[in-house]
Amino acid sequence: MESEAIQEDLQNLDVELKDVQGQISALIEHQDRLYERKSELKTLLKALAASGSPVASSGGSSAIENWSETFEWDSRADDVRFNVFGISKYRANQKEIINAIMTGRDVLVIMAAGGGKSLCYQLPAMLRGGTTLVVSPLLSLIQDQVMGLAALGISAYMLTSTSGKENEKFVYKALEKGEDDLKILYVTPEKVSKSKRFMSKLEKCHNAGRLSLISIDEAHCCSQWGHDFRPDYKNLSILKTQFPKVPMVALTATATQKVQNDLIEMLHIPKCVKFVSSVNRPNLFYSVREKSAVGKLVVDEIAEFIRESYSNNESGIVYCFSRKECEQIAGDLRERGISADYYHADMDANMREKVHMRWSKNKLQVIVGTVAFGMGINKPDVRFVIHHSLSKSMETYYQESGRAGRDGLPSECILFFRSADVPRQSSMVFYEYSGLQNLYDIVRYCQSKTKCRRSAFFRHFGEPSQDCNGMCDNCALSSEVKEVDVSDLSKLVVSMVQETQAKDQRVTMLQLGDKLRNKHKDLKRRISAHTIFDKRLCNNGTIGQPIVARKKDNQNGNL
Repeated sequence: MESEAIQEDLQNLDVELKDVQGQISALIEHQDRLYERKSELKTLLKALAASGSPVASSGGSSAIENWSETFEWDSRADDVRFNVFGISKYRANQKEIINAIMTGRDVLVIMAAGGGKSLCYQLPAMLRGGTTLVVSPLLSLIQDQVMGLAALGISAYMLTSTSGKENEKFVYKALEKGEDDLKILYVTPEKVSKSKRFMSKLEKCHNAGRLSLISIDEAHCCSQWGHDFRPDYKNLSILKTQFPKVPMVALTATATQKVQNDLIEMLHIPKCVKFVSSVNRPNLFYSVREKSAVGKLVVDEIAEFIRESYSNNESGIVYCFSRKECEQIAGDLRERGISADYYHADMDANMREKVHMRWSKNKLQVIVGTVAFGMGINKPDVRFVIHHSLSKSMETYYQESGRAGRDGLPSECILFFRSADVPRQSSMVFYEYSGLQNLYDIVRYCQSKTKCRRSAFFRHFGEPSQDCNGMCDNCALSSEVKEVDVSDLSKLVVSMVQETQAKDQRVTMLQLGDKLRNKHKDLKRRISAHTIFDKRLCNNGTIGQPIVARKKDNQNGNL
């Protein structure tokens, strides 16, 4: 009787699976039509713009404003850009964003990593006079920005939990009395939401007419739909409430339409001018490699990759799941001759800064870090970003991998994936908004053997697809991938789970896998194709086509 009931359940499940597959096919077809329509509308907007200059939408309307025209501050802006920041020309949308800010408008900037977001508020800070307030989420990011501005001779300070008494005294005096030069002030969101003293001094600065601009960096942290939600970012609406006439610019590299709408509402900037750049980073080569269950072999492969491809001490980042793993893998890499150190939130602030400085000055080749490292780090020559563990979402992976190649030169982004890493992440994201759905999106990205890696980013962020030009392992790989029908195996797994539930037993993923192998002896491990990135450039200086150098048989764990 029990076997008959199981058989009936399997038949019902088969019917449900077919129904779901039909629904998925219909949704995919509908999604493709929407992408095509969006592409058509974007083409129409470009045609309406006449000059072909960047188009910005205002207040959610379809009005087109030309921010590329000549403004009275153009000559001063060019002078500061070249003589202070040492930048010969603007990147895409930078000039237009700066013009919108200079006219006093609130602005939302969605710009790919390495696109030059910092200049969009730092240059207006120099032109507008007074003090610009910058809210930034991480100490490492703030330290990096202040260090870089100080090297340019710009009066930039930070006010954080690690600031000394003398520094705090100077900043508060400058805010209140305006006697000292304070051009740009960096603070954490916690300082805005929890320090009454700071807000009191800032109000005095505003009342004296010296608060000229408010910049919210990494603005996606405002939204619970975003991948780096920070509770204190929710309270930043107080800035627009208390200082309604001070222009605000919110900047981020990653924001879906839902996140954009959320942060516009939360920051109280409904009439902002919005600039959205493409997420495409054509100089980055994306690849996914099968991760061995033996930790030593994974580190061996990472060390071998760095030695073979970046023997000239080019900088890189290795991201790990936990703080303990960071320390372990940094030590393992050092044992293998790689100059590496770790970085995570449990470290003393001075130690973190020391490691960061050594890496920034190329005295350390590799930083092994958690997500606590890297957001907004302005090091242009990072040649590779390796993920030892699975990221929790497409946005997170795009942000972290995007720290490579900010100078526009060829760089690599490698993600090591194995199914056993999924439960670890799922336990971390289970209570986040859409946490599991976001995780499953990045798992699909990793499991894909045929689809362009870049197209996954385009789909996720709602952009029309662009040609990858062979800049991912799937597009560069010439071998065919065989599709296998695993319906019978899926039914077997379902029946095993039902059997376990009926007996009121508990089973882990690994135990379930062992049971499945015992019941299905002829299961074979798949062969993993590994791609080596060809960093050679064409004669004309453009990025060359990647070549597939070899395939490795991953049977028996031999890489």
